[in-house]
Amino acid sequence: MQLLVSNFHLLIYVFVFMGSVFELGCASTPSQLQLEASAVINSGWWNLSHSQSLHICSKIDGIHCNDAGSVTRITYKYSKQPIELATLNLPAFKNLEHLELSYILKGTIPSEIGNMSNLRHLDFSYNFLQGEIPLTIGNLSKLTFLNLSFNYLQSQIPPSVKNLLKLTYFDLAFNSLQGEIPLSIKNLSNLSYLNLMGNSLEGEILPSIGHLSKLNYLNLARNSLQGQTPLTIRNLSKLTYLDLSHNSLQGQIPLSLGNLSKLTYLYLSHNYLQDKIPPTIGNISQLTYIDLSYNYLQREIPPLGHLSNLHHLDLSHNSLQGKIPPSLENLSKLTYLDLSHNSLQGQIPSSLGYLTNLLTLIISNNKINGTFPISLSNIMHLQNIDISHNLLTGSLEPFLVGHFPFLYGLDLSYNCLSGAIPMPLDSIYDMNLSFNNLSGPIPSGVNPYALIGNKDVCSNNTNIQIKYQFQPCSVNQKKRRQLVIILSITIFLIMAFLLLLYLGHSRIAIKNKHAKITETSKNGDMFCIWNYDGSIAYEDIITVTEDFDLKYCIGTGAYGSVYKAQLPSGKIVAVKKLHGFEAEVPTFDESFRNEAKVLSEIKHRHIVKLHGFCLHKRIMFLIYEYMEKGSLLSVLRYDMEAIEFDWKKRVNTVKGTAHALSYLHHDCVPPIVHRDISASNVLLNSKWEPIVSDFGTARFLNFDSSNRTIVAGTIGYIAPELAYTMVVNEKCDVYSFGVVALETLMGKHPKEILLSLQSTSTHDDIKLCEILDQRLPHPTFSILQDIVVVAIVTLACLNPNPCSRPTMKHISQCFLSQFTPLSIPLHHISLQQLMSQELRHSLKL
Repeated sequence: MQLLVSNFHLLIYVFVFMGSVFELGCASTPSQLQLEASAVINSGWWNLSHSQSLHICSKIDGIHCNDAGSVTRITYKYSKQPIELATLNLPAFKNLEHLELSYILKGTIPSEIGNMSNLRHLDFSYNFLQGEIPLTIGNLSKLTFLNLSFNYLQSQIPPSVKNLLKLTYFDLAFNSLQGEIPLSIKNLSNLSYLNLMGNSLEGEILPSIGHLSKLNYLNLARNSLQGQTPLTIRNLSKLTYLDLSHNSLQGQIPLSLGNLSKLTYLYLSHNYLQDKIPPTIGNISQLTYIDLSYNYLQREIPPLGHLSNLHHLDLSHNSLQGKIPPSLENLSKLTYLDLSHNSLQGQIPSSLGYLTNLLTLIISNNKINGTFPISLSNIMHLQNIDISHNLLTGSLEPFLVGHFPFLYGLDLSYNCLSGAIPMPLDSIYDMNLSFNNLSGPIPSGVNPYALIGNKDVCSNNTNIQIKYQFQPCSVNQKKRRQLVIILSITIFLIMAFLLLLYLGHSRIAIKNKHAKITETSKNGDMFCIWNYDGSIAYEDIITVTEDFDLKYCIGTGAYGSVYKAQLPSGKIVAVKKLHGFEAEVPTFDESFRNEAKVLSEIKHRHIVKLHGFCLHKRIMFLIYEYMEKGSLLSVLRYDMEAIEFDWKKRVNTVKGTAHALSYLHHDCVPPIVHRDISASNVLLNSKWEPIVSDFGTARFLNFDSSNRTIVAGTIGYIAPELAYTMVVNEKCDVYSFGVVALETLMGKHPKEILLSLQSTSTHDDIKLCEILDQRLPHPTFSILQDIVVVAIVTLACLNPNPCSRPTMKHISQCFLSQFTPLSIPLHHISLQQLMSQELRHSLKL
């Protein structure tokens, strides 16, 4: 009995000891809630301290917990700088069901994500993620929503996605995924949304796609898919959106497409589709958008009159034949119609006048004949009309006058139109009536370039006659000859009188040349010397530069050197001194005097400030404000400075330069053309603000003269039209600005790009990301939008046709407005996209 009691006490001690050990173990192992709190705090994403670990569920936006206090949902969007995904310990969140991280991440997707077995919603879209999609993604068997779009993911779509049987939303758009669409995707029978757009996927669209019977959205556009459109697509009876555009699909559009009765959007453009447009498409009554452009479709346009909900119809760039079907009159909701670049014949049906909601009508590059039906004047809200390159005849008067108050663009070039030019036309922003048989004087406010090729159009403006090869308007030839003789005699007499007056004045001027001098401040900040005796100014500057010693020289140009000089007041200025042997050359003398004249009459925060000047037969110099960072050219040339010159500074440099040129062109009277905008003539101050300098070749525009002059500027920045004309206007500066802006983005002179822009076949192959300065890190999302806008503006400025370039005022206003042009990753944006008229019009360029 005593032994039994003893053993019982021993057993109690054992249990007590084991209980203590168990409690000790529990105390040393963090709980699930503690692990989650530590993961949140240690990530550094939310700027929390450990003392706040008990409040992560109640005090942090974007974190939601269940009743037990465990995190079930994390939502974090937008960050000024991308954050490494690895800094957040994802495996710590075992109960997480919803994870949404956008506009924030960089790095790779860790394989440990496959351990988050309760995850139902995973959204890593719009980030900077790279590498592969981990195979372990297939372990997330409860997942219903997966969005990894707009990243830089590579390799192939992992075959393990076949295990995501509950998935309803699957988006991998705009990455760099390769290989084929995995056959196993047919297992995802619950999918309603599938988007693989904007990758490099190859192979065929497999017939197994027809197993996804619950799909209502299918987008496989902008890949390298080949073969034919599978017939099994007819099984997708719930489909409302189908986009297979920008691939290499061949064969016919399947007749069975007409079975998709719920389809509203149909994009099959930019493929190699052949034969006819299936008439069954006309039975899909819910269609609102059809784009079959850029294929090889033939035969006639089928009846589409039953598509009463259609808003957008684009059948352009095919080989369609026959006439424009009158049945289009039933498309009462149509706002956009493009039938251009086909082989359509006959007249424009008068029934098109019933399309009263139409905004854009494009029928260019066909074989349309006849006259304009008067019924088109019923379409009051038309904004853009392009019926160029056809066989139209007749007059424009009944068609245009007063009927289109909202018309923005009009292109009727390359037809056989005749009669007088209708008036008024000055309200139409972009107009082209060239190469017709129009006659009469050019109406006021109409760009003469829009009327070239009309042999009977005339102008009494000599400048316009010379530049655009127009004849003078009809005047009795005899009277004209008499008038010429009278004018010649009059001009001769006036010139002789002026010559005598000049010789008399010169004698007086020579006597007084060295007697006058005016100075507002001898040793102060300002020098204002408005005469030809520079002795006092010379004495002031000579001391601080030690007679222009080379150690003060900070730059040398074609005809002068720039010196850094510190005035007695402590102010630092830049002194531009003309080379001694060139001071006697009339061309350089005139340039120096011209620069002094121009800068003394203008004032702008982005234009160099002239403190004073000295013009003397022995020496000439100009005194400017000093720019600490030097020229844009020098900054881009050296890696250290170029890296410091980040994307935000570069965008602001382009914008500031644009504002300066807008001021010169549109706010100065008369307007001033710089004529030598280049990277060496854009300076940067201590705040990296751009300052336009070097006005030696600048010119005041005179609208009553020809503005003809010798070619000036820096090679590589000169507008191409100056190769065959000597007429100076603002569009020369616009082109040079475009070169400087592109050089700012690229970090080097864009010689190769300028050459490639002359070849229309290469635009689509050049990506914006490929030409950006590789010395800088990848631009963040916030600045990327500004870079895209700058690129759009730049390419518009580089248009070889000066009349198609925007004005600096439009450019300046564009930079002051808010605009988000493209919502696709940088590495998918091509120069061809940026050159589109749609983007230009959206920017009002």
